[in-house]
Amino acid sequence: MAREQFATGSHDWPPTEALDAFMSTGWADTERRELAQLPVAGFAAKRRDRLRAAFPGERIVVPAGRLKTRSADQDYRFRPHSNYVWLSGDQHAGSVLVVEPDGDTLFAPPRSRRDNGEFYRSRAGELWVGRRPSLAESAAELGLTTRDVADLESALRGTLPTRVLRGVDADVDALVPARDDGYAEDELAAVLAELRLVKDAYEIEQLQLACDSTARGFADVVRALDRAKATSERYLEGTFWRRARTEGNDVGYHSIVAAGPHATTLHWIANDGPVRDGDLLLLDAGVETRSLYTADITRVLPISGHFTPIQRDLYELNRAANDAALAELKPGAPYRNFHRAAMRVTAYGLADLGLLPCSAEEALDPASTIYRRWTLCGSGHMLGLDVHDCASARAGEYLDGTLAPGHVLTVEPGLYFQPDDELVPAAFRGLGYRIEENVLITADGYQLLSHALPRTAADVESWMSTVDTTP
Repeated sequence: MAREQFATGSHDWPPTEALDAFMSTGWADTERRELAQLPVAGFAAKRRDRLRAAFPGERIVVPAGRLKTRSADQDYRFRPHSNYVWLSGDQHAGSVLVVEPDGDTLFAPPRSRRDNGEFYRSRAGELWVGRRPSLAESAAELGLTTRDVADLESALRGTLPTRVLRGVDADVDALVPARDDGYAEDELAAVLAELRLVKDAYEIEQLQLACDSTARGFADVVRALDRAKATSERYLEGTFWRRARTEGNDVGYHSIVAAGPHATTLHWIANDGPVRDGDLLLLDAGVETRSLYTADITRVLPISGHFTPIQRDLYELNRAANDAALAELKPGAPYRNFHRAAMRVTAYGLADLGLLPCSAEEALDPASTIYRRWTLCGSGHMLGLDVHDCASARAGEYLDGTLAPGHVLTVEPGLYFQPDDELVPAAFRGLGYRIEENVLITADGYQLLSHALPRTAADVESWMSTVDTTP
């Protein structure tokens, strides 16, 4: 049995010689000339200098990545690796940045040629997926030397010590043997994450844009609550996504649109449940800007527009924990301090509610921490190009480190009463709370990037009552 019989082939008709010849003529020159350098280019150059200084005398190879298959012949929308974006400002698939002691080169796929048929024959050609920049255009906009990615293999030859950001592009991984020391690539990933911890002025500006756009998306969701009551959480998810795609690149992560008891599932992303008056909506969502920086904000909203007394009391307990966490934010403070402060307020609040089988101090003992039954996760994380930014950084530089001006992080202690939890009053069951702020550490304290959204229960109700008239 011939194997060829199982190859279906393309559902596109093959081109004829006459079509090939006809398609190779009559095209205008569309090269874009006199392009201005992008604002990110100067910042990216300084970032590459910092990376070069971290690995003197070495070559660093950072790929953008390639398309990933969703199913069959369908790919996910491309999103480049964050380290590649941070170092280059570029967002195109199949490109590779090479940082060397004497300079930097961006190896990129050139534009589809009009004289060889690739631009219309290949599903990766320009008539199928759109125009990609020429090498000269990329050089002008990014301030980088550019070369055809086909030259990458020969460019990586030689004896210069080389580190590759592995696991991003298998073809690039195969070009450079792994180093004998066994940790070179892990060290590269860690150092890149640590270099990204402190945001520069461009990054802070982009994160503020992301937060402002996200606040507008939250207002969109409030406007859509009545319609969602006739559909589901999906309507609200789509409402926020429309704002993200209109003003930015996409959402920065799967939106959590959790109505009623779904709010007690920390990462609820099915978003297919009912939206009912009397319930709360926990909305955790973030717009990713076109420069790929994301917000990560959470608010708890009464679907009817007003909290019940029990809902309000528990909301204010969660807000008090958030306030305590914010009060700990300043340069030089241990990173873990804000979580500890939030948990102390939470534990005492749970004790006041009569939920703990011991005192708050006993529950806070590191050997116990039983209060975590109702709060579970950490109270925040770094934020930037990734929603959980700089996660490859070593503990001493991040979790066990200290806060510094330019750090951007979330503050998000939670409070969750599961629907089947028989240790809490029936009225508490199915209630979930998380107020999440996006915060910039400044020279003398902190700045709320998420300041456009209300914090107190009273302010949430007031905001919801007026949001219909907000532009």
